[in-house]
Amino acid sequence: MKIYHIILPEVWEKFNAEKFYEAESLASEGFIHCSFADQLEAVLQRHYKGAEKVLILQIETEKLMAKLVEEPSTNNEIYPHIYGKINRDAIAGIEKRDLN
Repeated sequence: MKIYHIILPEVWEKFNAEKFYEAESLASEGFIHCSFADQLEAVLQRHYKGAEKVLILQIETEKLMAKLVEEPSTNNEIYPHIYGKINRDAIAGIEKRDLN
């Protein structure tokens, strides 16, 4: 199964050569926010209105080394959360998206 994590290009540059990716939310909230495919557009509208470009990491859940939990979040909707760093080989692809 694939899930998705939205990230700003300048943030991704810091981790581009690393074996693991760690979002700021891992330290502040204890997990990395992700979305299912049908949730991406709403998340982009809610959280990335001011951004010109984003990257969407396509994550293969079977390859994740960290714990994945599907749990209620915004509007009590179920979202995938990763409780740990994302290992590079679990990232199946990266989509560049212009928001303007």
